[in-house]
Amino acid sequence: MSENNEKSRSVPPIGSSYNEDTERDRPDGEALSLPSFVAGSGALDRLIDTARDYARAAASENTLRAYAKDWAHFARWCRMKGAEPLPPSPEMIGLYIADLASGSGPSPALSVSTIERRLSGLAWNYAQRGFALDRKNRHIATVLAGIKRKHARPPVQKEAILAEDILAMVATLPFDLRGLRDRAILLLGYAGGLRRSEIISLDVHKDDTPDSGGWIEILKEGALLTLNAKTGWREVEIGRGSKQQTCPVHALEQWLHFAKIDFGPVFVGTSRDGKRASETRLNDKHVARLIKRTVLNAGIRSDLPDKDRLALFSGHSLRAGLASSAEVDERYVQKQLGHASAEMTRRYQRRRDRFRVNLTKAAGL
Repeated sequence: MSENNEKSRSVPPIGSSYNEDTERDRPDGEALSLPSFVAGSGALDRLIDTARDYARAAASENTLRAYAKDWAHFARWCRMKGAEPLPPSPEMIGLYIADLASGSGPSPALSVSTIERRLSGLAWNYAQRGFALDRKNRHIATVLAGIKRKHARPPVQKEAILAEDILAMVATLPFDLRGLRDRAILLLGYAGGLRRSEIISLDVHKDDTPDSGGWIEILKEGALLTLNAKTGWREVEIGRGSKQQTCPVHALEQWLHFAKIDFGPVFVGTSRDGKRASETRLNDKHVARLIKRTVLNAGIRSDLPDKDRLALFSGHSLRAGLASSAEVDERYVQKQLGHASAEMTRRYQRRRDRFRVNLTKAAGL
């Protein structure tokens, strides 16, 4: 091998963020290397940037932010214990998740689902740095199995927003520009069974913006939403309602008309005086805040203190509400929510008739 071929230029690993902490955590030789005879190639530099952009697009911004926090927490934990996060050590990771589950440190014990999410974050971060984390290694798998056996419990489900609830919530909204926008968000999210990220990522047309997560098409019968969701591309049909006051499609049309939006993000901020729409896409946290605020204003679950009421409802309450309220064949609800299995859809149903089919009698008993 020639001397030129032995020389290489290092660049950050594809999909990783380039910063001082990343460099410190990366071992020598791990970075993507190019031979010196192409090191000055502008074409390859552009391809590296393009590949990195595609790698980042493999996960949502929320997921990437969560993975970055997972890595930062683990790296800080390792240094507090006098260890290094790289290369991956199944023994150290086993101790780490044991610490998370026991709550022996200053932080409270984490749930099993959160610990599993942390492990996914670590596996992703290790992969970006050129390592493989074997979650089936006995030092990890055995500890995790023990955590599940000792601490696992049914997931805490958010309260469903039912039909009467959503009507009361939208009734609290004014008919100014912000009110029109928020009414469209609530009704569209409820009728479509949409995640909050799916609501705010909508554009008016296909390919209007680089960060689009889908687009809308308003037809005579209703609105057709094409979404790039967790399970891939899917279409969501939202038919027109029985009256204009509660019709999600009419609410959407009213917002787009008075906000003068015909291109780009559907749901954007407004000026301080509330008279003009901006060009800035809303953050998905706006949906969560909107739900909590209108739940309080509508007096839903007023038998509870405000703190408890706020904890009961979130963005997922809209999806659970559709699944619980729609009196149609379960298959249609499953399709609307984009679930791969009927069992996942049933987890969203809060008030279904569990004994509508009596298999005991059907079996002759």
